Amino acid sequence: MSAVTSHISLFSGAMGLDLGLEAAGFQTRAAVEIDRAARETIRTNAAWFPHPPFIASDITRLGAADLLAATGLKRGEVTLVSGGPPCQPFSTAGRRGALNDPRGSLFRDFLRIVGEVQPRFFVMENVRGLLSATLRHRPISARDGTPLEPEEERGSAFHVILAEFERIGYTFTYGLLNAADYGVPQLRQRVVILGSRDHEPLALPEPTHSETGANGLPPWRTLRDALDNLHDPIPHFQPYSKVRLQYLRLVPEGGNWRSLPKELIPSAMGGAYTSAGGRVGFYRRLSWDRPAPTVTTSPTQKATDLCHPSEHRPISVREAARLQGFPDDWAFSGSLAEQYRQIGNAVPVGLGKAIGDTLMGLVQRAGRENVPA
Repeated sequence: MSAVTSHISLFSGAMGLDLGLEAAGFQTRAAVEIDRAARETIRTNAAWFPHPPFIASDITRLGAADLLAATGLKRGEVTLVSGGPPCQPFSTAGRRGALNDPRGSLFRDFLRIVGEVQPRFFVMENVRGLLSATLRHRPISARDGTPLEPEEERGSAFHVILAEFERIGYTFTYGLLNAADYGVPQLRQRVVILGSRDHEPLALPEPTHSETGANGLPPWRTLRDALDNLHDPIPHFQPYSKVRLQYLRLVPEGGNWRSLPKELIPSAMGGAYTSAGGRVGFYRRLSWDRPAPTVTTSPTQKATDLCHPSEHRPISVREAARLQGFPDDWAFSGSLAEQYRQIGNAVPVGLGKAIGDTLMGLVQRAGRENVPA
């Protein structure tokens, strides 16, 4: 195996990002994942990799020396380290946390491994909420008109993250990428940070698709495109309750709770009827001719429904996997809930490939420049 294309994966999950990087030409030498079911998924699919990666579990107890010894590489020889430290502290989908949340501190372990391994590049991805995450969160109810401290300002945690990468000697670029712009049949925004040890000219991947097909690009791929020719004769899914199903039967393709008869909406929505926000995920039925909304870790949750466009059920495990770009024979281990969680937490394979193609372009250009004339 060539050290020029070597890759170490942190917080690997079901390896969506890693499959994309592999498709771009990188070779995954090691995968670090604490979740038991996800680790079993990696082991089960080891044959997908030309050389099965070394698999480790707890990053907090793992040293760079362990990873380097397992991969047969030295400090500075690894081309790429990638990962997405658990996103719950930064997510806008639930109760808002901050960098001092114990899960947010796993960023420190990502930083530690990058600093000790000294890869040529790193890729860190996370949820959109990372851009506005705070070092210390003060609830709105506790502000009483008092000015926020610098650590309480929106984005304060993100600024610290960037400063830490700079401290260990990396230059970087970052942005908010929509997976649909890279051929993924799903509207999914992720923050992506690309880092370079040698200060190479980094750039985020150029979109390959557009919503309307503008600028000569093909239009976004749709749910119909994604599920075309999928062989899923016995869909594996968690059924809706009878109560929820009686309302979902009334929702047309592409609709949601607003499509219900007005007299039924208060009882269907319950306490959410008077809550703030658009609530677009409640009783949501997908549209065949649009990209899917973000695939979540549980397609039957009330606020993030992913109901099949023409059948009275949520999308199946294999349908969710198709929307994330996983191969049809990529096997997910664990219970039904664990399989859905692995898929929903993954980076779409197509987005991973777009990121990998950008970095591989730099690798190949440097290789050409080093070849004697």
